[in-house]
Amino acid sequence: MAGHLSPLHQPQYLADAAELTSGNRGLAIVIAVVALAALGVAMVLVRQVLAAGEGTDSMKKIAAAVQEGANAYLARQLRTLGVFAVVVFFLLMLLPADDMQQRIGRSLFFLVGAGFSAATGYIGMWLAVRSNVRVAAAAREATPAPGAEEASGDLTAVSHRAMKIAFRTGGVVGMFTVGLGLFGAACVVLVYAADAPKVLEGFGLGAALIAMFMRVGGGIFTKAADVGADLVGKVEQGIPEDDPRNAATIADNVGDNVGDCAGMAADLFESYAVTLVAALILGTAVFGNDGLVFPLLVPAIGVITAMIGVFAVAPRRADRSGMTAINRGFFISAVISLALVAIAAFTYLPSSYADLKGVSGDDAQEILGHSGDPRMLAVVAVAIGIVLAAVIQQLTGYFTETTRKPVRDIGRTSLTGPATVVLSGVSIGLESAVYTALLIGLSVYGAFLLGGGTVMLALFAVALAGTGLLTTVGVIVAMDTFGPVSDNAQGIAEMSGDVEGAGAQVLTDLDAVGNTTKAITKGIAIATAVLAAAALFGSYRTELAEALTDADQSAGKMLELVDIAQPSTLVGLMFGAAVVFLFSGLAINAVSRSAGSVVFEVRRQFRERPGIMDHTEQPEYGRVVDICTKDALRELTTPGLLAVMAPILVGFTFGVGALAAFLAGAIGAGTLMAVFLANSGGAWDNAKKLVEDGHHGGKGSEAHEATIIGDTVGDPFKDTAGPAINPLLKVMNLVALLIAPAVVQFSYGEDKNVGVRVVVSLVAVAVVVGAVYLSKRRGVAVTDENTAERRAEPSDPPVDPADPVDPVAAS
Repeated sequence: MAGHLSPLHQPQYLADAAELTSGNRGLAIVIAVVALAALGVAMVLVRQVLAAGEGTDSMKKIAAAVQEGANAYLARQLRTLGVFAVVVFFLLMLLPADDMQQRIGRSLFFLVGAGFSAATGYIGMWLAVRSNVRVAAAAREATPAPGAEEASGDLTAVSHRAMKIAFRTGGVVGMFTVGLGLFGAACVVLVYAADAPKVLEGFGLGAALIAMFMRVGGGIFTKAADVGADLVGKVEQGIPEDDPRNAATIADNVGDNVGDCAGMAADLFESYAVTLVAALILGTAVFGNDGLVFPLLVPAIGVITAMIGVFAVAPRRADRSGMTAINRGFFISAVISLALVAIAAFTYLPSSYADLKGVSGDDAQEILGHSGDPRMLAVVAVAIGIVLAAVIQQLTGYFTETTRKPVRDIGRTSLTGPATVVLSGVSIGLESAVYTALLIGLSVYGAFLLGGGTVMLALFAVALAGTGLLTTVGVIVAMDTFGPVSDNAQGIAEMSGDVEGAGAQVLTDLDAVGNTTKAITKGIAIATAVLAAAALFGSYRTELAEALTDADQSAGKMLELVDIAQPSTLVGLMFGAAVVFLFSGLAINAVSRSAGSVVFEVRRQFRERPGIMDHTEQPEYGRVVDICTKDALRELTTPGLLAVMAPILVGFTFGVGALAAFLAGAIGAGTLMAVFLANSGGAWDNAKKLVEDGHHGGKGSEAHEATIIGDTVGDPFKDTAGPAINPLLKVMNLVALLIAPAVVQFSYGEDKNVGVRVVVSLVAVAVVVGAVYLSKRRGVAVTDENTAERRAEPSDPPVDPADPVDPVAAS
């Protein structure tokens, strides 16, 4: 009878089907050692970065203020998230599992995943705030000495030295991302063997939840400060972007680190962890014993090639720009990864599916009888992931680089005002989202075709494509961290006034390259999110099939669950897309509210302290840092609850079929929305850089003001809402994966209980509606009284207002 069931509804996965053989255990130990080696390389890079000079006393003092603010914010954020993590730990204990060992392991490794994600983000921030001043100091060597017309140093050598420090900083974060991610997954496999996929669900959820919080919180902090600083400083007062007279400058530089460095590092770490979760669940179902280890072998190769890629980014005199050196390191890493994966696949995997051991379940006969070579499936699937990363890198670069037509078109529209700048950026973002979504969609479908009609093989191929993309993650994280480090270096240089002429131009050029690398890494991060979500979607299917089998349901009843004609399916699809839009709107609105408060605070200081403009009075930097800190932490609750409770609401209200459609709708809408937001913001930012370099009127012109407004609109797009969609998708997929057995348990069979479903649904509705309502109640600051109320609140300023950076000394 099982042979007549639709493949969608056959039980696909048995937890005890595969076993960790002695040979595989030895290989898993080697993989764990490789992961630890990545952490060792990171420490070598840390010493190299910290060995560089820190520049003048003014530069050191500014850097110290940024370090203090960033440390204080992240410490407060992590204390807040610690409470949330403890609550989820106990909630996971309540969800169904095969035995108590699985429940305990899932909850424990939830904390491990959360801790590793937080550690990755914290380490990224810790080194970035120490590297930025060193990059500025390196560029200062190109600044002419007093009375000299030219610097004594070689300008090209100076530029290369500064770039090397910034990229090696990113390399440290990259090594920690791949090292901790791979080490955590390898340890789970070694300890739990065949139960590892189930335990890893907790590991992935912990990583994804913390990453989402760090992305949202850091994004709100950095863009509230950035928008407030730009609107009052550059537009209203006509002073440079990082002028020390602007009270929001320290908060802006702090935000770059807690938002971009800490947030993106945690984001890519959770992408790493979640992709491995899906690959191991599906790999165990399809490749049996080999599926417990091969999905770890691919990213282990990526760890080795990431080391090569980071050291390969060594600028040459013939390079057209810094992007040339970065692209070289990326492609060297990608090519070597593909070659080594091919060698590993043909060495480790058998030549036919019939030779696979440990495959069981109702699909076992179909898989073992499948024609073809599992080695070729693995190599081609991984190649799809690697090629996808390379193509997205080039596509995103086209839409965001200052030398390409789209950004230059925005620059030309600046001559007609801010409205046309905004319209042009929106159109570029919308168009680029289509091409990126098509690329990702075709990659997923191409990997799916490798299954040759066997659904489980096809889904595993998609997961392997995700692990292929993971082989480039170490270099991708390095590229991303390079951006905020370069941005901060320019800020410290401008605030100190100690880097001028050619040295200042070196930092401007690095910052423009950094804007492009940030946009590229956001595009690739979105691709990892979609591949991981698609693979998790397949894992959800296996979890659902097993749960339905346990509930002893007929094939006819199972078919109803995914019937496209069912109204609940369409409702689930629409709800999934709607959550993405609501999440994005809440994140952007949070930035708007906080930025409004920053604007009024900075205006107040300029008004009440007129001596700020002539350097006879000091701005209160700590006030703005405190506003951004409080707002960022206050806004964490709503997106977190939305991500966790929305799948619970749909699953218990409309059933597992609607929940599957919910995930599909979220993946589709999330892909398009995330790319649109990221690329629009990146294009606006670099259009501003283009005008600042002297095009279309240069700094201070009306065209410049128009691009500043465009950049202000794009800031929360590219650095808050857009990147946060990545972990949102994976959190919702993992929650669906975890609750699927419970939904089935209370919907079918002996334990069917409509009352429980109703109660859970009502609680979920109350939580979601309540969180959104409380978020919407917080108004945007529209008068100075709003900031007066904030100043009256008990505060714990991360930067002591009584001892701020001295703008007289800094200038």
